Amino acid sequence: MARIDLVPGDSEETERLFRWAPHVSGPASALSWAVYDKSRLPVRLRELMRMRIAQINQCHV
Repeated sequence: MARIDLVPGDSEETERLFRWAPHVSGPASALSWAVYDKSRLPVRLRELMRMRIAQINQCHV
């Protein structure tokens, strides 16, 4: 759940977020593609890294 105000609506949070800043959606999509589609790391290792980073940043996992 986002901690910022989003455009009202029933669509996904990501979609509503990019309505506030449409110029960010292209670069964010490119980053996601690079991290998830072009990664050489196994999925399990990537998810473990995400969990550890969340722990370090004191985020709930």
